[in-house]
Amino acid sequence: MKAIVDCNSFYCSCEKVFKPELNNKPIVVLSNNDGCIISLNDDAKALGVKMTGPYYQAKPVIEKYNVAVFSSNYNLYGDMSQRVMQTLKMLTGEENVEVYSVDECFINLDHIPAAELCKFALHLKKTVEEWTGVAVSIGVAPTKVLCKVANRLSKKNKKETKGVMVLHNEQEIKHALQKTAVTDIWGVGTRYALKLQSNNINTAWELRNTNEEWGRKNLGGIVGVRLIKELCGDPCGEIKEPLKVKKMITTTRMFGKPVTELKYIKEAVATYISRAAEKLRRQSCSVKTVHVFVVTNDYADVYKYNPQTRGSRVILPVATSVTNNIIRYALPLVDKLFCEGSRYLKAGVIFSVLEPDDCIQSNLFSAAVKNTRHSLMETLDNINFSMRDDAVKFVSSGLTRNWKMRQELRSGRFTSRWEELKEVR
Repeated sequence: MKAIVDCNSFYCSCEKVFKPELNNKPIVVLSNNDGCIISLNDDAKALGVKMTGPYYQAKPVIEKYNVAVFSSNYNLYGDMSQRVMQTLKMLTGEENVEVYSVDECFINLDHIPAAELCKFALHLKKTVEEWTGVAVSIGVAPTKVLCKVANRLSKKNKKETKGVMVLHNEQEIKHALQKTAVTDIWGVGTRYALKLQSNNINTAWELRNTNEEWGRKNLGGIVGVRLIKELCGDPCGEIKEPLKVKKMITTTRMFGKPVTELKYIKEAVATYISRAAEKLRRQSCSVKTVHVFVVTNDYADVYKYNPQTRGSRVILPVATSVTNNIIRYALPLVDKLFCEGSRYLKAGVIFSVLEPDDCIQSNLFSAAVKNTRHSLMETLDNINFSMRDDAVKFVSSGLTRNWKMRQELRSGRFTSRWEELKEVR
């Protein structure tokens, strides 16, 4: 048996942990630059506030009912996520936990007797909530897809299920699948849902009873077959070990306001390269290929949105993790991408073709250069980690950074900044 542990309205829950006065009050959290609503609790949903809707459209309702509004606070959310996942690893064993996203993880429960699954799931839920303050829901079933079905139903009727649902047997699985529309199945997107409905397949139970060959032809080949098998209770995906070395590193952010000057885009790209290089060094790797991209929207009306993405890449002579070397080769790409008169909304960098530091491939046509700057980079990383906020940075990253992402309603970074610790009186 497996379980999925899902944090309820995770971003809102994180805000509530440090603001107990928000208990039983509506809360919403906004996206980058305070543009859209990306998280809301049940109280906000009851008022008619919509997920992913533009903030300006929901503002009248938010102000009328005094809804608490926060900008995204990724420092806080990331730290709280680690606390939740670490708690689950302590309770079930690290080898049994697969972190699926910032607010979800799958857990292997094969070592728990069937008769004790519900009791153990309730114990997990109670302990996580007591230790971290973050409310969770848990679905237990033979496969990952069925776990998602159970978890969704556990949230729909929290008073009855207490936030935990266990699908022990065929009868319980049948009942759960009959109550689940195909649009609510994990892995079924809008296009496939419409195809299923056009073939008179409207519930998860009807999809489960569909021929596997039909699923192969109409639901993406082997992916469709696996989905049907998982609905039938045949596991097709086991608990995966965490990925210790990433194969690709991406750093990107929206600008706080549209940017039109080349120097600001260069500052942003240099800053993102610095962030990506820190991640690169943490896994003892070097990068060979750097891709730089920008996103433009040339409509003057802020409510008209037609983004266009342009990108270019450079292959370094020798793979490196030294920030200034990467900046030197990557910044000229910005000159190629920049078009006078365009309004830039976003920029980013992607590191690919990563090589371990202990086996970097030399360049036959370049003179061998001994890498003597690892100590400098290590010192730089240590200072910035302890002092925060780029205490030491390359001048190409800019000094004022007027292009930074807008977070006008951000709460304190209570768990990662000494100067922002919560005050208790």
